[in-house]
Amino acid sequence: METGFRRDMNGATVPVNVVDKLACRIAGREVFSAELGTGIAANPYLVFTAVADASGTVEVDWSDDRGEKGAASAVLNVVA
Repeated sequence: METGFRRDMNGATVPVNVVDKLACRIAGREVFSAELGTGIAANPYLVFTAVADASGTVEVDWSDDRGEKGAASAVLNVVA
């Protein structure tokens, strides 16, 4: 996340680059999504709650305003 206010070692402005979309799915079902903008912190901390009633994969993916994408996943084991 770059706000556009920081300068590099040569004094040039570092261009704005922000995560603009984020989504989380559990076992393929979307449980959270957000559209972000430049008004958010440079290092945002997002929190949400979700109830998983079965084991599955938790997937989070995001994209930035330059079209670059990222993703992470983990296995979630629900025990009774």
